[in-house]
Amino acid sequence: MADRPRDRPEAFAGGVSAPGQGNATRAEDVIAYLREHPDFLESHPDALSLLRAPSRETGDGVVDFQHFMLERFRHDLGRLRDEQKNLIALSRGNLASQSRVHKATLAMLKATSFEHLLQILTTDLAVLIDVDVVTLGVESTAARTTRMPVHGIHLLRSGMVDQLLGSSRDVLLFADNKGDPALFGGAAGLVRSQALLRLSFARSGPSGLMCIGTRKPGTFHPGLGTELLSFLARAVEITIAQWLERGR
Repeated sequence: MADRPRDRPEAFAGGVSAPGQGNATRAEDVIAYLREHPDFLESHPDALSLLRAPSRETGDGVVDFQHFMLERFRHDLGRLRDEQKNLIALSRGNLASQSRVHKATLAMLKATSFEHLLQILTTDLAVLIDVDVVTLGVESTAARTTRMPVHGIHLLRSGMVDQLLGSSRDVLLFADNKGDPALFGGAAGLVRSQALLRLSFARSGPSGLMCIGTRKPGTFHPGLGTELLSFLARAVEITIAQWLERGR
C-alpha cells in the first residue's frame, strides 16, 4: 500500500501550493504530522535549515538557536517583571489595608462611652477602612424584629447568622451581590460587594453580624484573605463586650 502524503516527510517539503492547486498543505497538517512524529527533526536535521525561526547559521549546516533562546529569555524576563510589579502592588495594598484596620482598632479603644463606640462602629469605621457602609446586626428572640433607635444597628431574627454563614464559618464574602435591607438598611441599594463577619459578644449572649459593604464589585471575593477582617471582627467583639461589662 502506498504511503499517504500525510505519512511522508516529502509531503511538507514543497510548502503551500500555488493558488488554484487542489492539495495545498495547511499549517494544521504540518503541526498534526509533527505531533505524530516528534522525532522528525532528529531523523531529518536538514529540515531545520528550511525553517524561518529566529535563529542564525554558523556554517557547515549547523544551526544556532542562541538568538531564539535569547528572545525566549527576554520574554520570560518581561513576564517576571510584570509579576514582580503585581506582587509589589499587592503587597502595598495589603500594607495599606493593615494600616487602616489598625487605625480603626485604635479608634475603638479610644471610645469614651458605649454610645461613642457605637458611633465609631456605625459611622467612622466605614471611613477608616475605606468602604461605603458598615452596620451591625444583633439576633433577637422577639417574634417581630423592630428597628433599633441607633442608626446602623439592626435587629435580626433568631438563627439568621447561622443561616447566612453556616454553623462553622465566621466570614462570608460576596464579590457581586446586592445588599439585603435587613442587613444594610437604607444603604442596601448602594452595596454591590460585601463581607459578613460573625460576632460573639458572650457565650450566653445573642449572635451578631458585622456587615461591610462597598459599591465597587469585586472588592470582596471568595479568594481574598480574611485574616484582617477576622482581626477587625474580634476587636469589635472585645470592645463591645468590655463596655457591656462596665454597664453591669
